[in-house]
Amino acid sequence: MYRRPQSTELERRLSEPRRFIQIVLGPRQVGKTTLVRQALDGCEKPVMSISADDLEMIGREWLIEKWNRARAVATASGSCVLSVDEIQRVPDWSAIVKRLWDEDSASRCRVYVVLTGSSTTLIRKGMSESLAGRFEVLRAGHWSWPEMRDAFGVELDEYLIVGGYPGPMDFRSTPDRWRDYMRQSIIESTLALDVLSLERIDKPALLRNLFILGTRMSTQIVSLQKLLGRLQDSGNAATIAQYLSLLSDSGLLTGLEKYTATAARSRAASPKLISTAPALLSAILGLSGSTKSIDPTLRGQIVESAVGSHLLGLARGTTTSVKYWREGNVEVDFVLQSPRRRILIEVKSGDSRGAYRGTEQFRKMHGDARLILVGDDGMPLDVFLGMTLEEILL
Repeated sequence: MYRRPQSTELERRLSEPRRFIQIVLGPRQVGKTTLVRQALDGCEKPVMSISADDLEMIGREWLIEKWNRARAVATASGSCVLSVDEIQRVPDWSAIVKRLWDEDSASRCRVYVVLTGSSTTLIRKGMSESLAGRFEVLRAGHWSWPEMRDAFGVELDEYLIVGGYPGPMDFRSTPDRWRDYMRQSIIESTLALDVLSLERIDKPALLRNLFILGTRMSTQIVSLQKLLGRLQDSGNAATIAQYLSLLSDSGLLTGLEKYTATAARSRAASPKLISTAPALLSAILGLSGSTKSIDPTLRGQIVESAVGSHLLGLARGTTTSVKYWREGNVEVDFVLQSPRRRILIEVKSGDSRGAYRGTEQFRKMHGDARLILVGDDGMPLDVFLGMTLEEILL
């Protein structure tokens, strides 16, 4: 079975002296549970694995009772690993974990704790409110092109259609089943379990329609007011912005900010929509197979969206941001900004002269920046999708 690097790292951390709670974050159905299980299989300590996603009604006493069982095992055996899947389903989870963890630290009870979560909003809120200084994060994002190539033998053109999720790969030869799995087991489950059931959503239909429309418009720069008009809803732009943020935190759809001289102007500009995995875009557009026979304009959208989702996956949880830039009729597809340097990324097929026009104008306004041209006349797409963040920022 293929093993992601986060699993090896988690196993290594669990072999160290007890220092921090380990929190594994990532979208639904990217293999967080499998990743943790693989790490625990290599662990020499006794293990207790539980899931808050299995029960409809879970109270704080459920978690406390399970934790006390782990304490009993640790007392008898010297240590124990308690793994809790989908911790955000437990009400007030962070306060409970903080109290129990601190009690164990004071009494020197060696209960190691691994938590997984899909709702980034709730997990991040809990970590910042209660667990400061007590945790480390491992991010398990959508599967990259090299991972799916090595695990499933996926070729690049197929990755552009099915990339990002390992679960539905069993159905890759039956497109209808693959699309049904994506729509019901991944998209609908994420919306229902990580957004609608855990957040106050006054207009659930608007949220779903925003995801569908926004995914169809992946790679387009569009104002929130225009999105609202397309959705034919009586809401406001602030609601659209809030729902787009929730979709981003759930790993479904992101709105990139415009690169500007000031943060305030960046937030006020229209976002550039990016589907966070190729499979999500394909499921909504009804695509299957490979991109070889697809209309060139649509293939261009698919390729640019894949590059954008790759950059988002690399930058998530780091000090590097992914934005876009546009001024008048010229634009730069992506601007990668780290504390030490700035990289312009243009995705082109066919005539690449527009890439250089955008780069020249950007440099005139914002100073020097290195350009990476992906596609025809530039870096091959498969090479770029195989690069790490450090390699891109060299």
